[in-house]
Amino acid sequence: MSAGPLDGIRVLDLSRVLAGPWSTQILADFGADVIKIEVPGKGDDTRAWGPPYLHDADGEEEQGESAYYLACNRNKRSAAINLADPAGAALIRELAAKADVLVENFKVGGLAKYGLDYPSLAAINPRLVYCSITGFGQTGPYASRGGYDFVAQGMGGFMSITGEEHGGPLRAGVAMADLSTGMYATVSILAALRHAERTGIGQQIDVSLLDTQIAMLANQGMNFLVGGVVPGRLGNRHPTVVPYKTFEVADGTIIIAVGNDGQFRQLCKELGVAELGSDPRFVTSRARLINRDAIEAIVQDLVRGLEGHALIERLAACGVPCGPVNNIQQVFEDPFIAARGTVHHFVRDDGVEIPTVAYPGKLSATPASYRYQPPRVGEHSREILGEWLDIDAERLEMLERQGAVSQRPDDPA
Repeated sequence: MSAGPLDGIRVLDLSRVLAGPWSTQILADFGADVIKIEVPGKGDDTRAWGPPYLHDADGEEEQGESAYYLACNRNKRSAAINLADPAGAALIRELAAKADVLVENFKVGGLAKYGLDYPSLAAINPRLVYCSITGFGQTGPYASRGGYDFVAQGMGGFMSITGEEHGGPLRAGVAMADLSTGMYATVSILAALRHAERTGIGQQIDVSLLDTQIAMLANQGMNFLVGGVVPGRLGNRHPTVVPYKTFEVADGTIIIAVGNDGQFRQLCKELGVAELGSDPRFVTSRARLINRDAIEAIVQDLVRGLEGHALIERLAACGVPCGPVNNIQQVFEDPFIAARGTVHHFVRDDGVEIPTVAYPGKLSATPASYRYQPPRVGEHSREILGEWLDIDAERLEMLERQGAVSQRPDDPA
């Protein structure tokens, strides 16, 4: 397997749960050596967030191997180091001196008591890119609060525009604030690495769930900033594009997403009402928005008795954006999955398969790679400390005896 574009970049991952691990998984997919630092024994909080759990070769659930954990920790190696032990904290400082990037999501100031805050580590390694992920940032009125995705979705306005028009606020079905923050963290890390390459100077990156969620309001946020409009919930309707929603058909629900006037004319023609494409009430995007209820009702009446799959095929063939509303099983049964290589399967030495959803970007020269299955807690402790710090067996044994480090007992020394 050829080297990835981030081959040679060393990442010290002190983050847990989702936003940080999502970011470091992306770096790992492109070849960075990502070392996941975990609490001895317990490991990442999400290891226990099941069921479902991975099943071993005997069909038994593997505690600590939840689907949630597996979703965001491939291509990493795990070292179990106790930060609360002075010797453990000292090891992290030694590792940080060798690292290019450190990612952490402790509360503001939480690492200072271990001597692992940015000023302390920058003094050891001035080129270190130190990414801090929090709920509310390193500064501001809420900096001392712990942060969760759900809270950020609510405080950031996302839930106020999600849900049925006359219903209550809803969070997204996945942790969009966490995932978006992980993506912004990754982009920021790559930019900071480029700066460090040119100057030899690292920096601290301050990225928060709430900042990110507000940024992800995109056009809805700008609707307020530009027009003073406070958007509300519209169910599956679009705030400015019509018809752009779900419609009931004979066998379920489909999406029709008309993005411009040409597509609208094609929709009308395919549904046998070409004259609607030149009707003054609907001829322009603005007119359709003003007469939203009328055109949506007309389209609904026209498609109600039609079979969904056949209609989707017809509309797609004439350039009208559309699609089914799939459940998760239907997603992974779609031929798209095999054609695009969307799922990768790791196979462990004991024959157990671990599926993973592949990195979605298809790079022609430097694609993502899949080198390591998500690690068990402390699976690589000795290996990592030997490679990065050249620690000998005698010192490793001493560190293990005092509880600063642990290695999985069933893994070779």
